[in-house]
Amino acid sequence: MTYCVGMRLNAGLVFLSDSRTNAGVDQVGTFRKMSVFEIPGERMMVMMTAGNLSISQSIRQLISESHGEDGRSIWNVANMHEAARMVGDAVRQVHAREAKALAEFGIDFNVSIIFGGQIGDERCRLFQIYAAGNFIEAHDENTYFQIGEAKYGKPIIDRVVAPTTSLDDAAKCALISMDSTLRSNVSVGLPLDLLVYESGKLAVTHFVTIDERNQYFQMIRNTWGHQLKRVFEGLEYPVWDAAPESTAHVLHSATTASRPVRVTPPAGVALPAAQRAPIQTLTQQFHDGQQ
Repeated sequence: MTYCVGMRLNAGLVFLSDSRTNAGVDQVGTFRKMSVFEIPGERMMVMMTAGNLSISQSIRQLISESHGEDGRSIWNVANMHEAARMVGDAVRQVHAREAKALAEFGIDFNVSIIFGGQIGDERCRLFQIYAAGNFIEAHDENTYFQIGEAKYGKPIIDRVVAPTTSLDDAAKCALISMDSTLRSNVSVGLPLDLLVYESGKLAVTHFVTIDERNQYFQMIRNTWGHQLKRVFEGLEYPVWDAAPESTAHVLHSATTASRPVRVTPPAGVALPAAQRAPIQTLTQQFHDGQQ
């Protein structure tokens, strides 16, 4: 498994990927998931992959070397949409060549790609490309894409990132998102590749490979966990069985009739006399709610 996130902002692009491919009991695999296609001053493109590593590597090789019948390639197409189509075409070529043989061994054709960058005077663009070779593009309503083990790192991005977010804030948010994933899933691991691209530069602006010794990432890991705990401890305790007007933190109002759904004990189970209250069934609860 892996985790990659790409963000498209007014100021540019942010890409972050881990490097773990498997995490068995006695075997941990590490391969870098981010590839840069760059002609300085003319175009800068980034691809990140998740899924079957052999498929991903075959796609990357095709993209870097192949040309269409008309001579077009990722190195000379006029815009990012055409470049994304070239990536999608490469996915389909690898599928046509490999999918049947993989299926005979019970292996799915599994690959996901985040692809983005800038060509010439065109604005920065970001795409997510699927195993069928089709793709979608990021817009202001959806400024980022995730692939791989995405669920742990999604909440912070949803709360923070918008088109107007600065590149530094987006990079910080991406690293927090990755830290949340690293803490919750062993199939995602260091080192990380972080690339920050400033719109209009047409060359990589900032890039770093982050391992466990990186000072900034260690600060993120320690400070974020500490601040989360402080915020948690600063939240008020829930108030039970109180009038709503008596406090702002009523969880259960004294005037609210809330009862759990109780399961009827099987025949022969003796209950103490004090606990022989009528049992509320699902049907009874439904009818009570309709009254």
